[in-house]
Amino acid sequence: MDFGYQNKIFYLLLLLLLELQVLVVVSLGRTQVLSLTTHGTSSNVSSSLRGRRSGSHGRGRKLVGCDLYRGRWIADNSYPLYAASSCPFISSEFDCLKHGRSDTQYLKYVWKPDSCNLPRFNGVDLLNKWRGKKVMFVGDSLSLNQWESLACLLHASVPNSKTTFQHRDVLTTLTFQNNIESGFSRLTDCITLYIQDYDVTIYLYRTPYLVDIVKQSIGRVLLLDSIQGGDAWKGMDVLVFNSWHWWTHTGNLQPYDSLSFDYIKDGSTISKDMDRLAAYYKGMTTWARWVELNVDPSKTKVFFQGISPTHYMNCYGELQPVEGSSYPAGLPEAQIVLNKVLSSIKKSVTLLDITTLSQLRKDAHPSSYSDSGVDCSHWCVPGLPDTWNQLMYASFAN
Repeated sequence: MDFGYQNKIFYLLLLLLLELQVLVVVSLGRTQVLSLTTHGTSSNVSSSLRGRRSGSHGRGRKLVGCDLYRGRWIADNSYPLYAASSCPFISSEFDCLKHGRSDTQYLKYVWKPDSCNLPRFNGVDLLNKWRGKKVMFVGDSLSLNQWESLACLLHASVPNSKTTFQHRDVLTTLTFQNNIESGFSRLTDCITLYIQDYDVTIYLYRTPYLVDIVKQSIGRVLLLDSIQGGDAWKGMDVLVFNSWHWWTHTGNLQPYDSLSFDYIKDGSTISKDMDRLAAYYKGMTTWARWVELNVDPSKTKVFFQGISPTHYMNCYGELQPVEGSSYPAGLPEAQIVLNKVLSSIKKSVTLLDITTLSQLRKDAHPSSYSDSGVDCSHWCVPGLPDTWNQLMYASFAN
């Protein structure tokens, strides 16, 4: 072969090799840019604080690719799903209609996710899914709010049921019949609804801090690293936890009853008080360890009710939801702390991320239609807690 021709071939191959190297460098650069873009999106501060980081607590947020918790409130005249007057489980403090609330539009609003429809609550379907199971709500009066809503929703789903009450000291018993029978009992710290036709038992265990309060020589002490009371939660098929409302009670705002405390014990240190957000983080970390040690995900489904917002004295006279899908003040600090704790749990815990959608409902509080004063912390029943239960139902319907 001619030497000049060989040189031409050599230079041609060299040029091709250089072009391939340029293409590889460009491709790698694009890959790095895409990688950085993706990382920036997944680590977005707002998303992580809303509990959207990858982790077990994010389960239950989506239904066929739809984020159930991103949406807005719309009017639907087919709601509410039950009448307050027909439900025997509503406490006077939550029965806004009984206390004379005349505007009823707050009962007509439903939560509409941006890209799908939230499944309508079907009590018979849920009872069938829960057949033979035990469900327990664990927490404070916001757990009671949700428990009473669920009891009413299920009661309305079996309209032929008959109820009878019996009172004996601290025990109240309700027979709730649907072809066969069911029962309801109320003790000092535990309320039980038993629906025998479906062999379903629904409990409410009242413990506002989740961690223990014990009597010592100095008084009642809140133990941030102890959950001996958790023995009562074992053996449940569904657990729905909640805690925050009482952590904010300090000084004269702290009620003096069996659920209050005089001191806080953090490790070996006992103090009259401490930063409540720090205390909440330590208490919830103890709860997270309890879940890791005592919950079998193949047998028990665990939920945590997100922080229920308080509008303080800013709910009086409110008649409609805040427009849009975001709340100007953003998430409360307690929800950020809770998200941090939930992200550390290896076992599956579903966050009922009700905070933002509840922040938009200033109109849904009892306000002046309650037993005393202006209540901007709890919620009317029927009302907003029905949506919380609808979202929980969606996780079983999904």
